[in-house]
Amino acid sequence: MRRVLAAAAAAVGIYATLIEPRRLVTTRLALDLPSWPHTRNGYRVAFLSDFHAGAPFAGRKEIARAVERLNEQQPDVALLGGDYIDAHPIWGGRLAPELIARELAQLTAPTFAVLGNHDWKQSGDRMWSALQNAGIEVLENHAVATNGVYIAGLADMRTRRPDLPGTLAEVPAGAPVILLAHDPDVFPLVPDRVALTLAGHTHGGQVAIPLIRRPFIPSRYGERYVRGHIVEEDRHLYVTSGLGTSGLPLRLFAPPEIVVLELSSAAT
Repeated sequence: MRRVLAAAAAAVGIYATLIEPRRLVTTRLALDLPSWPHTRNGYRVAFLSDFHAGAPFAGRKEIARAVERLNEQQPDVALLGGDYIDAHPIWGGRLAPELIARELAQLTAPTFAVLGNHDWKQSGDRMWSALQNAGIEVLENHAVATNGVYIAGLADMRTRRPDLPGTLAEVPAGAPVILLAHDPDVFPLVPDRVALTLAGHTHGGQVAIPLIRRPFIPSRYGERYVRGHIVEEDRHLYVTSGLGTSGLPLRLFAPPEIVVLELSSAAT
């Protein structure tokens, strides 16, 4: 029995360290949203987050693979949720922000980004400048319109000062708006005028074993916003498990993903 358990543990260890971190799944969902207009039905949003470039299994090749996969989906807009680089004392700085931005610049849809806590810890505003210079607009407490939809981007909650009311004040009343935030902990404050909130940061728990993962989820709400499509009082949030790893370079039951969401109105 001990040998069986030891063999099983070894198999799980190999899978979590060598196989799942190399995977890339495409998550496709159709969402019916109360605050979405009929005139924009079928609007397709692609979402990538938490690259942690420089960590194992998170190099230029892996970013290019995700970008190619996303381009195949032909979205109306591509949104990037932050943590492009890793702030780990070993992995941090192994891939320059400019090289990361060069790969992300291959996205063919209009692309907008926010920064995450690792970006600010590792590079200051260098990652911001690299993205901007590559043609990707970085939104920090700012909203812009694209194809009849407003994209509102918040500053990172842990390293900056997000201004949700000020950001939404830039969106005309009644206009469809998607909120892009690195950290899902902002969601309880989001008003119902926002059709959809997108966030990352949690990595889906990264090692997604219930109960065991709970203390390690970087959220004050524990399992509440760990991963996937969440609806609270008709307000919609999607939290991606992201692409890379934070801390130990392993994943279990939370494979890297790109997300493609097709939005329609839930109004009758």
